[in-house]
Amino acid sequence: MAPRAVAEGDVAVTNPTTMRGAISIVSWPISKQGLFCLQIVLLLTCSTGLQATVLPEDRADIMYHRYDGGGVEVDGPSILVRKSFSGNVSLNANYYIDSISSASVDVVSMASPYTEERTETSLALDYLHNKTLMSLALTSSDESDYQAETGSFSISHDMFGDLTTVSLGYAVGNDDISRNGDRDFGESLKRQNYRIGVSQILTKESILDIDWETITDEGYLNNPYRSYRFLDPLSENGYGFQPERYPNTRTSNALALRLKYYLPYRAALSGEYRYFNDTWGISANNVEFAYTHPLEKDWVVDVRYRYYTQNAADFYSDLFSRVNEQNFLARDKELSTFQSHTIGFTVSYDFHPERWQFIDNGSLNFSLDLIRFEYDDFRDITRGGVAGEEPLYSFTANVIKAYLSVWY
Repeated sequence: MAPRAVAEGDVAVTNPTTMRGAISIVSWPISKQGLFCLQIVLLLTCSTGLQATVLPEDRADIMYHRYDGGGVEVDGPSILVRKSFSGNVSLNANYYIDSISSASVDVVSMASPYTEERTETSLALDYLHNKTLMSLALTSSDESDYQAETGSFSISHDMFGDLTTVSLGYAVGNDDISRNGDRDFGESLKRQNYRIGVSQILTKESILDIDWETITDEGYLNNPYRSYRFLDPLSENGYGFQPERYPNTRTSNALALRLKYYLPYRAALSGEYRYFNDTWGISANNVEFAYTHPLEKDWVVDVRYRYYTQNAADFYSDLFSRVNEQNFLARDKELSTFQSHTIGFTVSYDFHPERWQFIDNGSLNFSLDLIRFEYDDFRDITRGGVAGEEPLYSFTANVIKAYLSVWY
């Protein structure tokens, strides 16, 4: 359950507020807290676009998402409704459900498979004044052993003839962590997110985005169900388990550069590079390329490729030499050294109903991402072998998103 288990993760989970046009995907590892921590970034970005002087359009979105990989399945619906008032105020509400079932290598090796459900609700307000857009959002997430509340504020402003947009954001979250079956266990976590971004129109065909983000976590950062592994000659299989111990603080920084170039025939090329590091010793690099191509008047296809790599945290090991070898000990594979490759595509169809007077237009969208994870120092102990020499772990996952958007 440790939040922000990796720098950027590799499981794409898209909020309906980012569905239209060039889909913005914020990625996080599939973990109980990781799924919720996604909302910090989403709340800061859901209302801020390249043009700060324009309120988001009135629309409603219905989405179904599904992740399947490594013995973990996550799926559920999301509904978002946005409405503007008086020309300078916009409200939106979002309801999001994750149904999670896990028989991952971690769970199988140390516990029993489980199922649970996470429910999330959010409410956001956008206020437009001249060339400044201010946004306020509140989100609540609830599951059987984790409750989280997050509030955020962001502001963006156009300048230099509307060629440059500068945005600032702040979010704070307070989480309560429990452990199923243990009434005496109770911990808390405070999360803060600081963000600054600049969008610059370089030419009529190209846009550059630069974003800097700092996140601080303070409190209980462990997964209360996870254990580390250590050599134990007296054990039948040569190793034993003890509960993990993490530091109670973490600060992470990320720099992202994104460039989009629009081609004459309504197509577009885009590229992104993101660098991450934190006080746990993790450094990560992420590179992504995408191409958007119109097939016909109302059909658009996006194809993309993403490569992600990171090194392990300072206190991570697949197998420690002895029990309590050091102050902090972790065997979470998301803190290990690994890389991933993602290939994905999205197809969109825009429709314009003539008989439905309350709908201006709509869009049907389907997205699929195929992800390959390869771990360099995390071993699959379910396959047996000499302790510390078991096969290295790897798996393939897929992420599906299907959604309907209507503008009114």
